[in-house]
Amino acid sequence: MYRILVVEDDAGIAQAICKQAAMWDLQAEYVRDFRDVMATFAQYQPHLVLLDISLPFYNGYYWCQQIRKLSNVPIIFISSAADNMNIVMAMNMGADDFIAKPFDQSVLIAKIQALLRRSYDFGANMPVLEHRAAFLNTADNTLTYQNQRLELSKNEYRILLTLMENKGKVVSRENLMQRLWETDSFVDENTLTVNVNRLRRKLQAIGLSDFICTKFGVGYILG
Repeated sequence: MYRILVVEDDAGIAQAICKQAAMWDLQAEYVRDFRDVMATFAQYQPHLVLLDISLPFYNGYYWCQQIRKLSNVPIIFISSAADNMNIVMAMNMGADDFIAKPFDQSVLIAKIQALLRRSYDFGANMPVLEHRAAFLNTADNTLTYQNQRLELSKNEYRILLTLMENKGKVVSRENLMQRLWETDSFVDENTLTVNVNRLRRKLQAIGLSDFICTKFGVGYILG
């Protein structure tokens, strides 16, 4: 089931969209904390975002830019500010479509379904994983934290991906080595230790100290 994230500060409109989406077998959730939309985005991992322009704290253009730093997820702006300047600005910021308020719910659903078909029939988008406000972009093997972009080697990326996929759980060294073997590279205990230590130094350099914690005799867990 496709997941839709609604970034709309009018709770009535947001709830109506979610209700209508459910009728078409779409799972929808709306943002409640407008100070940190990206935290909800990372946790929910939507397949499509509906985004208003006028929002508390930061406007929709800002959040569109933040999302585009991490993901190619389809974005549709929904706004009553539907003059040409706002439409052009929204598209230039990375939006895929613009729907003027007030809109017919059936038209909105039709546009959502069409954009989902175009986007995901070809597997164009990859999810984003988040921990401690650090975002791992699985599309280009990078980690973003507080506007800093960290390039990861193939092994560093696979280590971090495995840990973030198992957030809150200890991952054994054996499981990590097995994951690294998928790269067709031979990895022994020493090689794994070197890769983990190098990754820790990179994370610490951008302010993520103790991001990877050692459980002695067991493996690693995100801190």
